[in-house]
Amino acid sequence: MAAQCVTKVELTVSCSSLLDRDVGSKSDPLCVLLQHTSGHQWYEVDRTERIKNCLDPKFAKRFLIDYYFELVQKLKFGVFDIDNTTVELSDDDFLGEFECTLGQIVSSKTLTRPLVMKNGKPAGKGKITITAEEVKDNRVVIFEVEARKLDNKDFFGKSDPYLEFHKQTSEGNWLMVHRTEVIKNNLNPVWRPFKISLNSLCYGDMDKTIKVECYDYDSDGSHDLIGTFQTTMSKLKEASRHSPVEFDCINEKKRQKKKSYKNSGIVSFKHCEVSIFKYSVLI
Repeated sequence: MAAQCVTKVELTVSCSSLLDRDVGSKSDPLCVLLQHTSGHQWYEVDRTERIKNCLDPKFAKRFLIDYYFELVQKLKFGVFDIDNTTVELSDDDFLGEFECTLGQIVSSKTLTRPLVMKNGKPAGKGKITITAEEVKDNRVVIFEVEARKLDNKDFFGKSDPYLEFHKQTSEGNWLMVHRTEVIKNNLNPVWRPFKISLNSLCYGDMDKTIKVECYDYDSDGSHDLIGTFQTTMSKLKEASRHSPVEFDCINEKKRQKKKSYKNSGIVSFKHCEVSIFKYSVLI
């Protein structure tokens, strides 16, 4: 029996104008991906992280899925408001869903559609956007990053910093590809080592521009920008613990207002290692 034509596809999900199910705050959405089986059942492939107090979430977690060229693969994206710690979704508020085939997403590259409730009626003004990319590069990058002397954005206590990594699409838009953990109450944070696929980070192009943004996390969802900078993998892979690669974190609004402005802190890459990621191939 000949092997089927299959490739790895990475799906990025974001939503806008979700229903607000929380009293006194905003919904805490999570997206779950379900796939239809030949036995007419839906099974869970994976789920994104939960984003607190946000009606327009951009999920950092991507879905990695096998795309079979000659098969119709039915997918369902369900969005839920998560207000507890149980794994079950039946006790969480349903914010809407969208059904399509993987082929529709791949052929469109980016697909934006309305979310609907279980009865088929619109889920308010809620929409979902799914972007598909073929994974042609199976390398991953392992980072060790820290920062120092970040601006303090909080009146009580210190900033709660986290980083977001963005790559530029062929249309010129910035697409978030990774969000680090939040380090609470610390202007000199040291993030846990993390990895990003090279395909996600820069399409495998070492000279492709990468934008990094540093934010102060706020529990109400109104995160404050501390600063930003741009770089490339060619520059980042020079990093070592003996000779870190460092960047001024620049806040343009502050720079324009203050003549003596230098930066809003320093972000330091202590380690950047490229390695091969072995996918499990299910054919």
